[in-house]
Amino acid sequence: MSSYAQDPVFELKPTGRDNQKFDGYRGIWFELNQKYEYGDKYSGGLGTYTTNHLPLAIYAKEADKTFFVYGGTTDSTEKYLLCMIGCYDHKTHKVSQPTIVCDKMGVKDPHDNPVIQIDDKGYIWVFVNGRGRARPGFKYRSINPYDIEKFEQITMEEMAYPQPWYIEGKGFLNLFTKYTGVRLLYFETSTDGFNWSDDHPLAAILEPGDTKGGHYQISTRNGNTVGTFFNRHPDGNVDKRTDLYYIETSDLGKTWTSVEDNPLNIPIIEVENPARVINYQEQGLNVYLCDMGFDKDGHPVCLYVTSRGHEPGPKNSPYQWKLTRWTGSDWVTSAVGDSDHNYDAGSLYLLDDKWLVVAPLVNGPQLWGAGGELAFYESADEGKTWKKIKQITNNSPRNHTYVRRPINAQDPFLYFWADGNPDKFSISKLYFGDSSGHVWQLPYEMKGKMAKPIKVVFPPENN
Repeated sequence: MSSYAQDPVFELKPTGRDNQKFDGYRGIWFELNQKYEYGDKYSGGLGTYTTNHLPLAIYAKEADKTFFVYGGTTDSTEKYLLCMIGCYDHKTHKVSQPTIVCDKMGVKDPHDNPVIQIDDKGYIWVFVNGRGRARPGFKYRSINPYDIEKFEQITMEEMAYPQPWYIEGKGFLNLFTKYTGVRLLYFETSTDGFNWSDDHPLAAILEPGDTKGGHYQISTRNGNTVGTFFNRHPDGNVDKRTDLYYIETSDLGKTWTSVEDNPLNIPIIEVENPARVINYQEQGLNVYLCDMGFDKDGHPVCLYVTSRGHEPGPKNSPYQWKLTRWTGSDWVTSAVGDSDHNYDAGSLYLLDDKWLVVAPLVNGPQLWGAGGELAFYESADEGKTWKKIKQITNNSPRNHTYVRRPINAQDPFLYFWADGNPDKFSISKLYFGDSSGHVWQLPYEMKGKMAKPIKVVFPPENN
């Protein structure tokens, strides 16, 4: 398609401190510097940012370990990005020293955070985000299966927000973004991770008169099916992100369909099309995607936040958490709860006996800033109604946010996240938690190769 620009030519990346071990788990702090009366559009501890970085952790049954990636930094006074990988051993209940997969060489922006995937031979793949057409993305593979000691760089390319999914016996389907018209969606495939197809445009929706477009997406895999929900950015304006769309593929991107299995012409370019789930523009609402899953019947479910605008503070409240699910015949939307910021990101668990949301749905110490105190919200009727059942963190010094769900998540590493003060530069610690609401901090400093996470005891709950 001639309207899509060619890939930029990047210079060879210096290795920096790639493959060096690091002496602790320290998350990166970041501010966008888009200031308003109630603070930055978003800021704080963003080691597990963004929700468009997927997946960030995977439990590997063969090794009985959870492998996870995050945006780390050098020390408590620095904002320098190191793309890190760690490993939690479920047998010994210890974590390894993290490995620097990619030293971003002076970049201080967690938009370049990594994501992770594991192939059917146990090799660990780390996809490092690029940013726009200025900073490249990278693909890395571990030298040995189920091992984080050393990685080799496989590619260097334009690739933002990669979401790689591995289909056993078939290969990779990588959903990602290119800035050929402001955040347009693409996909690529590979049978081995070394040889990749061309980049295929997936979505490039334009309203009449628009000169730019754009999308954010969240995706996941269910067997051979990969589904993705996405919003759209009118005339390329991310601060007016709106609407909700859904498409899926079951043949590694050869064909894409609506939820009703009707074939779609790709790329999607029309505002009104069979993939649109909800017209939020007519309601005057922004859409901030958080997580998605498939229920026991294989139907897609999406968790997201809506608000009246991008500026933080009370004027754009309520910041409503919503869940939209396909019943087999209709899209149904329900309310989960409210919070105080567009970027209060959490995760969705579609369990056999209940549905669970883990998110900062309780106001934290930095009001109107990204994040808050974590809580469990539970549904016993497949998302129709929701109830807060437990507050996980209490009286914290810093807001908690970007709670992430590992693929095949297993206790006690059921969800993980970072904290940070969105109002001013602070340290950022990393945590994980279990299904009972117990919390462990990943060690901020480590003297040996392995260490036990630190059990965190919060003051008594007031709920």
